[in-house]
Amino acid sequence: MLKLLAGSYFIVITERECVGSYLGHPVYKVSSLKTFPCDHSLQSTPVEQKKLESEFTALLHVAEKTPGLYFSYDVNLTLSAQRLHDLGDESKLLPLWRQADPRFLWNNYMLEVFIDNKLDPYLLPLIQGSFQNFQSAIGKDILDVTLIARRCTRRIGTRMWRRGADPDGYVANFVETEQILQLNGYAASFLQVRGSIPFLWEQVVDLTYKPKFEILKQEEAPKVLERHFLDLRKKYGSVYSVDLVNKHGSEGRLSEKYAGAINHIAGDDVRYLHFDFHRICGHVHFERLSILYEQIEDFLKKNGYLLINDKGEKILEQCGVVRTNCIDCLDRTNVTQSMIGRKMLEAQLRKIGVFGEEETISTHANFDESFKVLWANHGDEISIQYSGTPALKGDFVRYGQRTIQGILNDGFNALARYYFNNFSDGTKQVALHIFLIYSLYFLFGVVLQICLIRKRLRLSGFDTLFFYFQKFSIKEILVTINTNLCS
Repeated sequence: MLKLLAGSYFIVITERECVGSYLGHPVYKVSSLKTFPCDHSLQSTPVEQKKLESEFTALLHVAEKTPGLYFSYDVNLTLSAQRLHDLGDESKLLPLWRQADPRFLWNNYMLEVFIDNKLDPYLLPLIQGSFQNFQSAIGKDILDVTLIARRCTRRIGTRMWRRGADPDGYVANFVETEQILQLNGYAASFLQVRGSIPFLWEQVVDLTYKPKFEILKQEEAPKVLERHFLDLRKKYGSVYSVDLVNKHGSEGRLSEKYAGAINHIAGDDVRYLHFDFHRICGHVHFERLSILYEQIEDFLKKNGYLLINDKGEKILEQCGVVRTNCIDCLDRTNVTQSMIGRKMLEAQLRKIGVFGEEETISTHANFDESFKVLWANHGDEISIQYSGTPALKGDFVRYGQRTIQGILNDGFNALARYYFNNFSDGTKQVALHIFLIYSLYFLFGVVLQICLIRKRLRLSGFDTLFFYFQKFSIKEILVTINTNLCS
């Protein structure tokens, strides 16, 4: 439930689809959202306020199309298997929303009025991300593999309208990915995270294909980065940061700043590795990611994964996490994370006794194909939420090799991203803020900035928000709205 300028609105899930189960509990994907007014106070409001209200309700209709929303009636999807297992008995008795990790609770603000009225039985945590699942037989064993992504709400936004970190260290496109294996009563879980380079930088849309990167308040980079990694260490333990951006050019300047800023906190608990993905792997030689794996293998073995036996006892736990980034944290990142996920799943299967010492996923054709599709769909869904298109390089994840069709698709999707960045993502950005971090300050701030823009651009009348963000999604509007309201 959200209250706008002149009235309140329910945002209701009207359709759902069961997409699998999380640790034995059904998971549902939201197929349709609808907005309904709760009262008729708008009828008695002044004409100008009605116009403003119509602009914001139009943005709610944009928010209705938010993709990749998931929920469960029985289990808290905001929590990883390890965190669920470690919940105390008292915590397990709490309503699901009170157990939730606020980083991933997508409907946090919309639940407030219901929480105030003690309607706990009706409140379900909602996440945005991805949920993929398959079952496959290897010999007599039936393996159930799940991949779940949780997108953080703390610095939410669209691709070029949300880059880098905020002053508190929260980064754009931060996603926690959990890979779960279940068979014969055993459960194994492995976590990875991705997120934008963690200091203040931006890439202002200006109609060029690749707007230049701008590092903001460079002197604050070490402090912002330290806050980011302190938060990661509290939540995940040791951190190995894998930076996949180019060593040279504009990306290289970001990477150089990253390496320099992280140097003063690097140690056993925080490690950093630069791996120039494009230079080493090129466009087709992604098998060279084995070079990267060799450098992080010891960290992965030391920090492990969660393993629960058929008695529900925790045999192993994950004590650290690999944090991967490229520029968008989509395409190169997903290829790399799928490789790490494959290696860890093989290690789990050897530990449980399903695989022999030299056996790999690729030994089993059907299982291998399902695993590739799992990660490809996962990458596409995350990419659509941030960039508006499926992931680039997805053909390698899906088929194990680059294809002509995949390269053509990459070209089309790259052009589509350019269009979305410049002509529609501004509207989506504001809709996300109303949907997720709504406040009256934000609403009135948007109105104020729109009035300033209208005056500066000598626009007559009060055109729609869509006009401003589609027609003028350039530096002037981004500076006046995105910087002032969304930082």
